[in-house]
Amino acid sequence: MRKFIVVVEEAGKNFSAFCPNLPGCVATGDTSAEAFKNMKEAIELHLAGLKEDGQKPPKKTAKVKEVLVG
Repeated sequence: MRKFIVVVEEAGKNFSAFCPNLPGCVATGDTSAEAFKNMKEAIELHLAGLKEDGQKPPKKTAKVKEVLVG
């Protein structure tokens, strides 16, 4: 089992999600919770596709840290 960073953003009338360590792996949802859920499924499908193609997932390069400003 691996952990992945998922970023969820408001996108007008819905929410979009992406994984910085899996380029092209994206999802949307009506709520942020739905976008997270859909993103989890998208990651699982993305990883299964890579495995099926005989490829390994890219190395994790993204890191997250909050910065307090002002």
